[in-house]
Amino acid sequence: MNTRTNTDTDFTPVDQEMYAKAFQLLDPDPTPEPAAPAASAAPAPAPSGRPAAPPVRLTGPVEKTLTDALALLDTHGWARFTLVHPDGARCSIGALRAAAGARNAAYCDAGNLLLDEARRQHGKKWETIPSWNDSHTGAQVRSVWEAAIRRARHMNI
Repeated sequence: MNTRTNTDTDFTPVDQEMYAKAFQLLDPDPTPEPAAPAASAAPAPAPSGRPAAPPVRLTGPVEKTLTDALALLDTHGWARFTLVHPDGARCSIGALRAAAGARNAAYCDAGNLLLDEARRQHGKKWETIPSWNDSHTGAQVRSVWEAAIRRARHMNI
């Protein structure tokens, strides 16, 4: 591509030395910009010299109760028609009670969220966690637990 310059313009040519001097006066001690970190690089050190810690996400009491209850079901097994089976398996409400330790606010809120999710997935007819638990398969029950945990995490409760 050929570009022609018109010499009949009103522009004054720039004196490169004067241009450089002007910027040096504006910024006498320029510091180089930091290079972009590589994808696999470690976090940049914090001002104290230690690596910066990743942000911490706090687990809310409802999410913790639901997560702990699901861990109990994973460890001891899931049951129908009984709160706690002689071999240690539990129904959903039995796992929820054991995880909460008491019928506290986290227990009530976790139960309400679990039942709400059960109604979302399996219809509005379910009035209690035990009636829903006893009428579904283990896979269906687990799906509701996992969705309730995701909702609690999303709601930060």
